[in-house]
Amino acid sequence: MMVGGLTPVIPGTGQRFRCNMISMVTNRGHLAIMVFTAPVMLRFLKRLTRHAGRKAFLIVDGHSVHKSAKVREWVRDHAEKIELFLLPSYSPDLNPDEYLNQGVKSNALGRRRPRDRREMMADVRAYLRSTQRQPPIVRSYFRADPVRYAA
Repeated sequence: MMVGGLTPVIPGTGQRFRCNMISMVTNRGHLAIMVFTAPVMLRFLKRLTRHAGRKAFLIVDGHSVHKSAKVREWVRDHAEKIELFLLPSYSPDLNPDEYLNQGVKSNALGRRRPRDRREMMADVRAYLRSTQRQPPIVRSYFRADPVRYAA
């Protein structure tokens, strides 16, 4: 939208930054998250199973970390606490977590440009913590037709 004949500009450095996010959403509105710069899937699984209170059934996409030998071995050794279900390749529409990812991209990252990776990670964490405190939003991720199977 043009205001007063001027093209709006979002100030930023022009640099690109990345961070990784592991998240788990439940149809009861619970959200568990970790934002990190290096793969920490095992740490996430350990924390998840420690706080779950019962066996966790985790639907994961085809990310290489999810299929790694270390993760498969850990899950096998803790089968009484956790079970992983791998989504078919190229099926983000079946993953309720993708609705959270879209929210992060639209609300935490799309509204302003971070100066550095630390600022970007802080923005992502702030958005995720806000979403964590709103179980109705997390539950809404399971209302779309493709993900109702997980509700």
